[in-house]
Amino acid sequence: MTGLDIIGDVHGQAEELEALLKKLGYELRAGSYRHPQRQTLFLGDLIDRGPHNRRVIALVRAMQEAKTAQVIMGNHEYNAICYHTEDPDTLQPFRAHNEKNTRQHASFLAEFGNDPDGLEDVLAWFRTLPLVLETSYYRAVHACWQPGRIDRLRQASASATLTEEQIFRSVQKQTPEYDIVEDLLKGVEEPLPAGSVFYDKDGHQRDRIRVRWWKTSAESYREAAMLDAETLANIPEVPFPEDRLAGYPTHAVPVFFGHYWLSGRPATMSQNAVCLDYSVGKPGGALCCYRFDGEKRLDEGKFVRVARER
Repeated sequence: MTGLDIIGDVHGQAEELEALLKKLGYELRAGSYRHPQRQTLFLGDLIDRGPHNRRVIALVRAMQEAKTAQVIMGNHEYNAICYHTEDPDTLQPFRAHNEKNTRQHASFLAEFGNDPDGLEDVLAWFRTLPLVLETSYYRAVHACWQPGRIDRLRQASASATLTEEQIFRSVQKQTPEYDIVEDLLKGVEEPLPAGSVFYDKDGHQRDRIRVRWWKTSAESYREAAMLDAETLANIPEVPFPEDRLAGYPTHAVPVFFGHYWLSGRPATMSQNAVCLDYSVGKPGGALCCYRFDGEKRLDEGKFVRVARER
């Protein structure tokens, strides 16, 4: 296979993305970043939080059109589609324009809010992005590889993209499409014991945790939770229910994902699972890449990162 450079959540940080590509040996030629032996895979969440959404989108689209990159959808691309799409019956946006949602989308709105043609063009491109990619060498998803949800997605769309009907149904709770989006793009969640809560990175109170879905078991809620070290201290260290973690088989091809706002030195989650979101969307974070060459057992020496300096 061609060498593959798999890049985590970019979140509008164009300067860090350009610096990372150059560090990886890509050069800007004929309007696209190119490498003589390698290609790139972006794991979604190209937008929001950072100041250069338009630049990031243009760079990634140019690479995709030049066949030097592949791209999958993240929850922020999905959220953008829903924020700017109206329910045909109620004429209300699929994603409410409340304070929380608008604040999370603010940097994108600042660049595209007064450009309706540019906005529609970008949204149309977002709709073409698959939720998963799978080859005989690797798998990629934004948040969680869940075979049952993926099978259901592909029943309606062999390309693993969301059809218009699936998008419409995905905003309705208790539908299969809602579960597909929640698990694949946002991660599997479990409720905390009664009375337990914590506050996420945006200060919102939560009573459910996103879990380390690739594990087969966890002794406590704290061990099961996919959270940063500071937040984990607020998760109760009480027994986690048995059989709530499906696990990712050790014999399966490596799976790559983003989404979880990790920090510190990049590391694998298991011998064949790795998260590549190292919080470039906030000061002190980094944009992270894994240089994949078809190995079945992932190598912690193959991470490359560019720190955000401001």
